[in-house]
Amino acid sequence: MRRIWSGLLAGAAGTSALNMVTYLDMAGRARPASSTPERSVGRLAETLHVDLGDEQTASNRRAGLGPLLGYATGLGAAALYAVAGPRRAPVWAATGLLAALAMAGSDAPMTLLKVSDPRQWSAADWASDIVPHLAYGLVAAAALHRLQHRD
Repeated sequence: MRRIWSGLLAGAAGTSALNMVTYLDMAGRARPASSTPERSVGRLAETLHVDLGDEQTASNRRAGLGPLLGYATGLGAAALYAVAGPRRAPVWAATGLLAALAMAGSDAPMTLLKVSDPRQWSAADWASDIVPHLAYGLVAAAALHRLQHRD
């Protein structure tokens, strides 16, 4: 149970880092927020036959649930890594593994739900996805390392 809690805490720290890097990118390049989390919620609700309410209510629910999918992915990826990942991986290796796990956890469902197709992404699109996930991986790995190797 301690590993799960360590993973959840590390995932929360990593998710905060991912969000900060994303917001810095948005501010620096003056780009809008991605609509893929909200579209993912909409497609998931359709697939599962879940009624989100009338259009205004559904829009508000998608806006709230979209970011929560990101938090669930970030916390879940680090918790999974804490339980099933290598025990003695150096921080640099854990960074890459955690970043890849979080990217797969967010990009695979979007692809399966036909919200996005990574094969069509530009280099800027890939950078907008990879760089924040690397920040996630680094912060989550460092936090997990510290939590698992306390003096």
